[in-house]
Amino acid sequence: MVGNIIENNMVTISGTIVTNLEFSHEVYGEGFYYFMLDVPRLSESYDRIPVTVSERLTSKQKLEIGKVVEIEGQFRSYNSYNNEGNRLVLTVFAREIIFLEDEKRIKNPNQIFLNGYICKKPIYRMTPFGREITDILLAVNRHYNKSDYIPCITWGRNARFSESLTIGDNIKVWGRIQSRSYQKKQESGDALTKVAYEISVSKMEVCKDKDDESADSGEVNDNTDTQDENGYND
Repeated sequence: MVGNIIENNMVTISGTIVTNLEFSHEVYGEGFYYFMLDVPRLSESYDRIPVTVSERLTSKQKLEIGKVVEIEGQFRSYNSYNNEGNRLVLTVFAREIIFLEDEKRIKNPNQIFLNGYICKKPIYRMTPFGREITDILLAVNRHYNKSDYIPCITWGRNARFSESLTIGDNIKVWGRIQSRSYQKKQESGDALTKVAYEISVSKMEVCKDKDDESADSGEVNDNTDTQDENGYND
């Protein structure tokens, strides 16, 4: 277990609520709801990110379409079972919500820090646009002996470096949460549009030992805001 569990997974996102509040689930009498948040990019487009919030955190009536909010919390995963089988669902779990007057108040709209362990062999590839990327699946510990499994993408020099990482390596990553639409072909031949969520990594470190002595392994990609090309497989 790495340091303080809460500090292993820290997210701050800001944006505009674009869907109505929907019931998600209940735990020991506490209801949880979700909504979608449009988080602005530098490129003047948006990442549409799911947010899960407890009914005890704030009044549900305040979380209405058009409200601008800043969310602090964690990026979590859980398995969803349906007719399509088992799939990994990702959401920002809100620990604090701050209401803003408008989008002009947003300064750093999308930031995430994760400290976890590589749990699947990294996959290096080239995008159709000729960019180097490596896919990483990161297991991040949380309370009650649970872990969140977070897909991450590294770029360029970081991609070449992270290709050599192995299962069990402890790494830290900084970046942003991005949403990406893609087409999945059905048995009928029709194409179904889906949305994937992943961390676009701007900086990473490899933790050398239990004392958390780290070596900076890569570059800060100032233009990761534009590096979410299509062409990845499900």
